[in-house]
Amino acid sequence: MSILRGVGIGQGIATGPVVRMAPALPEPAHETSARGADAERVRAREAMTAVAADLQQRADAAGGAAQDVLEAQAMIAEDPTLTDEVDARIDEGATAEWAVHDAFAGFRATLEAVGGYLGERAADLDDIAQRVLARLQGVAAPGVPDPGHPFVLVARDLAPADTALLKLDQVLALVTSDGGPTSHTAILAREKGIVAVVGAADAAALTEGTTVIVDAAAGTVNDSPTSEELAAAAERIASRAAEDATPAGPGALADGTPISLLANLGKPADAADAVARGAEGVGLFRTEFLFLGASQAPTIEQQRAAYVELLSAFEGRKVVVRLLDAGADKPLAFLNDAHEENPALGLRGLRALRASEDILREQLTALAEADAATAADLWVMAPMVTTVEETAYFTALAKEYGLRTAGVMVEVPASALLADRVLAHADFASIGTNDLTQYTMAADRLLGSVAGFQDPWHPAVLRLVREVGDAGARLDKPVGICGEAAADPLLAVVLVGLGATSLSMAPSALSDVRRSISQHTLEDARRIAASALLADDAAGARAAALDAAQH
Repeated sequence: MSILRGVGIGQGIATGPVVRMAPALPEPAHETSARGADAERVRAREAMTAVAADLQQRADAAGGAAQDVLEAQAMIAEDPTLTDEVDARIDEGATAEWAVHDAFAGFRATLEAVGGYLGERAADLDDIAQRVLARLQGVAAPGVPDPGHPFVLVARDLAPADTALLKLDQVLALVTSDGGPTSHTAILAREKGIVAVVGAADAAALTEGTTVIVDAAAGTVNDSPTSEELAAAAERIASRAAEDATPAGPGALADGTPISLLANLGKPADAADAVARGAEGVGLFRTEFLFLGASQAPTIEQQRAAYVELLSAFEGRKVVVRLLDAGADKPLAFLNDAHEENPALGLRGLRALRASEDILREQLTALAEADAATAADLWVMAPMVTTVEETAYFTALAKEYGLRTAGVMVEVPASALLADRVLAHADFASIGTNDLTQYTMAADRLLGSVAGFQDPWHPAVLRLVREVGDAGARLDKPVGICGEAAADPLLAVVLVGLGATSLSMAPSALSDVRRSISQHTLEDARRIAASALLADDAAGARAAALDAAQH
């Protein structure tokens, strides 16, 4: 028996035959075109335009976190600079195939050298280039195979365009040799509820057709399961399916301590799925969908209509709306068009809103009007709050508009370390673990070269969460978690042990997290959290928590 180890996403388990991703198309020959430059330019433009259109269609169909990624890919496929580079090579006599291959490779190297958000986007260029080459050659683009039966997909990693539209009735599980818990593959697998083990270094050794057991809860892939192990896995699969079919009750620990389980949503249309999966409300509603891609800010009327649609779906339940979080990887020309050398440390979140206070006030006006027209329990919060003064400014402004419950996002160490003073002004705090990890570890969460640092299990991050949890307990103020960390079933227990009173996540993660926290008392959660805090690094904290949870 051979056991491969990686990072499991969720608590699911699946069995099935291995099917490997199709290999990449070979590098085209560097030869002189027989068609002529004009014809090659037309071929290249048509192929790039068709790929951009296909990616945009996939984005529209995918929704959620996948939509942003795919829309970015579609824009890259038609980037004017990239098109000029292709044309330059064609003008020198190259075929469209070689020109696309070489231009994309050069562009990729340039973006990697820039680093930051653009550096992360460089990895997407390989997938786009392959799709354009396939279009030019009249063959199917390399991607997810379709063997005609359910299977376990094994790959080095998955491109966002492939992960976004996986056929959930065919792909039983994902196994990748690359990536980590915050990779695109992991995030999208979690969002879709796909059983996945990422970062399994020896996945390349798995043989096509071999039946394997993929156990996300254990982070393992068993490539030589016995009949007894297959039977036990089938029993777990059936048990999980039966539990998922049972109407979900409120989130609670084993001793009855209530822990609200909420949904992270990106647009009102996502509400129905969240309700169906047992969300008790919304812990993070991202309002960026109204602003991104627009040349000017949406009107109060447009915003109000969207907020009414959302709030109407959660009558009588809590809905936490985050004010516009723009800047860094989400630039808006009408909010902040100034060049910044390091936008992640620049004018973003509440800083940007204060600099354009009319946009902030219009958003608060629309929310107040939507609140008056509906029966949900509306909470509002400001993004990227760093100081006590910013907290006092925002909460006073929100109250000025009649909004009853105003809080802040804790995403930087400064606000976590002063959480007692921040919560003296705010009605609640919501910890965004993605950014809190980024700023604590000084590692850009969009930069692949430092992805290993982007792990919310790191004890330094957990200590900051404890600071906020302790402050919330002393002041009797709610403390929620709305980053990716809340979707990790074991880490969810640790976060509760550190003082979190609610957890918000992708709706597909609700069932596993509900099941996980129900197995531990508050005393257990505190003990497990204390074990994690004693570790020196993220891997050690995860291992310590797992050991403590099993004893």
